[in-house]
Amino acid sequence: MFQPHPEDHLHLRMHRARSVVLTNDELVEIRAAQRTFEGAYMRTALSQFSFALIILKIFTSEFYAIGALFSCYGAAVLLVAIYRRHQGNRQFFIAATPKDGSGGSSEVTKKFRTSGNSVLLLTMLSLSAYITLIVLTWRLST
Repeated sequence: MFQPHPEDHLHLRMHRARSVVLTNDELVEIRAAQRTFEGAYMRTALSQFSFALIILKIFTSEFYAIGALFSCYGAAVLLVAIYRRHQGNRQFFIAATPKDGSGGSSEVTKKFRTSGNSVLLLTMLSLSAYITLIVLTWRLST
């Protein structure tokens, strides 16, 4: 009932992440990262959904499996975008960790986290989607 907010352990300049007032330079940096990373994943998901819709509307029923593949791939990219957004919050703020491990006083440590997890996840999803596309195309020709 009285649990702290999940982002209360994230700090910037000794303020909690929810209550910090950002400078103009910090706002520009955060907006640029959102446009570059989060926007790219969302645009990719939307383009995959659009392509799946085109395949399902224009082509005959033999191509429905390919349309379903692209719609599933779009949904997976959308989930990666949500995961990337969650991880992006930790990129700009600092985690406060207890000094003695008991939860008493805390010391602020700055850790740099890359987005390698989401890139690896998207790479594996893309490879599996392209392999499946090759198999489905091969079955169409036989």
